[in-house]
Amino acid sequence: TSTQIFKGVFIKEEKDFLVLKLSNGYNIGVAKRNIKSKKGVGKVKPAKEEAKKEKPNAKLPLVSLLHTGGTIASKVDYSTGAVIAKFTPEDIIELFPELKSMVNIHSKLISNMMSENMRFSHYNLIANAIVGEIKKGVKGVIITHGTDTLHYTAAALSFILENLSIPVILVGSQRSSDRPSSDSAVNLISAAMFIASAKTGGIFVCMHENPDDDTCLIIEGVNARKMHTSRRDAFRPINKGLVARINYNNKKVEWLKDLKKSEGKLNLKLFNEKIKIGLVKSYPNMFANELECFKHFDGLVIEGTGLGHLGFIETDKFTKENKRIGKVLEQLAKKMLVVMTSQTLYGRIDMNVYTPGKKLLEMGVLGNYTDMTPETAYIKLAWLLSNYKKEEAKKLFGKDLRGEISDRSEKEFFLV
Repeated sequence: TSTQIFKGVFIKEEKDFLVLKLSNGYNIGVAKRNIKSKKGVGKVKPAKEEAKKEKPNAKLPLVSLLHTGGTIASKVDYSTGAVIAKFTPEDIIELFPELKSMVNIHSKLISNMMSENMRFSHYNLIANAIVGEIKKGVKGVIITHGTDTLHYTAAALSFILENLSIPVILVGSQRSSDRPSSDSAVNLISAAMFIASAKTGGIFVCMHENPDDDTCLIIEGVNARKMHTSRRDAFRPINKGLVARINYNNKKVEWLKDLKKSEGKLNLKLFNEKIKIGLVKSYPNMFANELECFKHFDGLVIEGTGLGHLGFIETDKFTKENKRIGKVLEQLAKKMLVVMTSQTLYGRIDMNVYTPGKKLLEMGVLGNYTDMTPETAYIKLAWLLSNYKKEEAKKLFGKDLRGEISDRSEKEFFLV
């Protein structure tokens, strides 16, 4: 510029300014209107750090770390400003040195994607990778995953992997692992502690209990849900209690629920990647054509109001559209499986309380007396239709297969 010379690594160019990373590590934006001249003096290659090889401790359990995306196994390359994946066992130990005293790590890169981009094919890919690790004799598996749809994946794996004999833990984080504000270490190390102490299998989620770094919660995969956009303690159990609490400071595992040990041989029932399941929210002033768009789908999940309601009753001159909605819904229920869940998330569907609910039951709408989250119901319906004929899937939807439906509604499980 007319007043200063800036020398650094070029990061990016925006409409009105350039961004450089200076030698002190800070980024600076320079307005284009102030730039008199610029000159390239070479290229900077990303740092290639060789992590120290760690000798396995024969006394410690072997844990596999499968990476699917997110920031938990990444760090900032301060020579370029980019976030880079660091995913050999040595890199993981370097990022999380406390793991050395707990477990031996085997790592594998499955994918590196934002979780909202996942499809049923990715659930199958992850499940097959888990089976491959089980054959190697691992004590447990940790899956690093973006948080946005982590609960969908947790539910999907719960249904795919029947009679799972080892713990499989999904963890996520908000910041890259080498930043002071990262929650990666607490989540990952807590998951490893749980695996080291676990005597039963299943799919679980391990995330912060509160915004501090004191404790993490272990939640069953079919009951977990992301309940906040950005808080560290975003994941909560819905309609069920916690499995365990991990105290990160004193490294103790507090078991809060007795889990049944799996019986029988591991059975892998994958998703049909072409299955089409709709998920629609019920709300005032709906139109019939909003449901008609699902007529070529294989199934439909309705996120109803209250006990499981949808406005389809004509009560006055303003509600003629409601009657049309009822006709479309009845047609859909004849062609496919239509199931009801509730927007309240907490509580149980009961379509026997009010007359409109009874009419929904007469149409063939499923889900009465269940207390699944809409997301778990969506995953369950897709999985059932992937593996069973329509009539068998219809019978199985209302049965508790993986702990997704509770025997009774307990008041202490509300807003856990």
